[in-house]
Amino acid sequence: MTARHLRGALLLAAAVPLAAATAAAALRAGHLKLYADRHRIEITARPRPGCPRCHGEGGWWTGGAFPEMEACGCWSDRRELRIRLLPIPVWNEPPF
Repeated sequence: MTARHLRGALLLAAAVPLAAATAAAALRAGHLKLYADRHRIEITARPRPGCPRCHGEGGWWTGGAFPEMEACGCWSDRRELRIRLLPIPVWNEPPF
């Protein structure tokens, strides 16, 4: 391995953690949640902690005998991003 390739490998090794830290900071600042596995990558919105309507709870309970959660607009009106990576295997029969 030449010195040029070694220098490039070292720069790449230093750049990957920096990129991951930058992405994590951007997601936190935008109140987003990242989920990734081998089948998909999802970026979804989280409730804003300083929201004056829901106070960071994401919504409030409404109704009488059977209460339901009403979502606050600070996170429910925002778009989600889903990227499929690998197809999920099809079940031919139930697992039980």
